[in-house]
Amino acid sequence: MQIFALYLVTVVVFLGLDAVMLKNVMRPLFAQHIGDWLIDGLRLGPAILFYAFYVGGVVWFASLPALKSGVPVQALLSGALLGAMAYGTYEFTNYATLKLWAPQMVAVDVAWGTVLTGVSAWAGVMVVRAFG
Repeated sequence: MQIFALYLVTVVVFLGLDAVMLKNVMRPLFAQHIGDWLIDGLRLGPAILFYAFYVGGVVWFASLPALKSGVPVQALLSGALLGAMAYGTYEFTNYATLKLWAPQMVAVDVAWGTVLTGVSAWAGVMVVRAFG
């Protein structure tokens, strides 16, 4: 039950923060550089798959070990590292292979993925510890 609560809190925090960032920062930034490549709506299936599996990975590799060890900052640091690696993989691969990919997109998205993943992992642990 504790792992379910950890997943639920983490996914709510992750989705809430990411929705704000995507709407207000990332979409305008990406539109500036690759506007013709963006679709108007959202492909819900791939988005759900990404969020479900990514947050599962965050919980498994960052939040759960920190919860078990009783060291919440471990979730923040492990989550940040995981976020930097995951978002960096996406961004640096695109920058290496796509003509219109801009360094600003790489820097902002990698920084965001690092912060978002670390904070979400940490928040999940803190809430579950407080109510668990």
